Amino acid sequence: MTTDAIVLRRCHSLEEMRACVALQKEVWNFSDAELVPLRLFVVADKVGGQVMGAFTGNDMVGFALAVPGMRSGHPYLHSHMLAVRKDYRNHGLGRRLKLLQREDALAHGIELIEWTFDPLEIKNAYLNIERLGAIARRYNINQYGITSSPLQGGLPSDRLIAEWWLKSKRVEKLLAKGKNLPFRAEADIFVPATIYAWKAAAETRGNAQQVQERNREKFLSAFSQGLAVLGYQRDAEGNGKFLLAHWDEKWSYAVEG
Repeated sequence: MTTDAIVLRRCHSLEEMRACVALQKEVWNFSDAELVPLRLFVVADKVGGQVMGAFTGNDMVGFALAVPGMRSGHPYLHSHMLAVRKDYRNHGLGRRLKLLQREDALAHGIELIEWTFDPLEIKNAYLNIERLGAIARRYNINQYGITSSPLQGGLPSDRLIAEWWLKSKRVEKLLAKGKNLPFRAEADIFVPATIYAWKAAAETRGNAQQVQERNREKFLSAFSQGLAVLGYQRDAEGNGKFLLAHWDEKWSYAVEG
């Protein structure tokens, strides 16, 4: 399947917002109480946030939702959701949606987009760190509580916070050359490919929780020492590995040279 013919654009109409809510339900299978409601999609579009849709004809096959935020006196966008219909995954559509978010943010003078992601999701971590150039140096324990989505496998909803510094040397070079700037890893954190099967079955869920708890402590310790996630590796068996090193704060703000 190719996604080149899929049209990406900002969403404004109520019909498009309703399509986002329906696709959200399809992708995460949340209970109705946990769904992001139609009103929030509408409000995000009205107050400086983003609702980006991916369409094949009139059919929505992906969306991204971001809301405006403020940290230390500086505006940024919090990208709360990115969804891609199952048949359209693994073909770069999620990355295209993120790049559209970046283009739109920069056009409005915003240089930082943040979002949370599950550190047990290997493909998503690879996209965020290696394909987009985000970094992570904060960890939230059980951010949303135990959710109704089967994707969470009944585990606490621990999340890493991705920081995407849109005009940084790191991001600009990655988008130009297709790979991250080299660095020397000072620590690594391993995620086994079997994590998905372990989360899906009640009899092995304890294994997944042990990985989550072990890695939680490693992340918290590393971040307390000033390390940040700067790289991510996947091996032939599908295992994932976070690579951490000290992050030079000045790299967040501008491209060098």
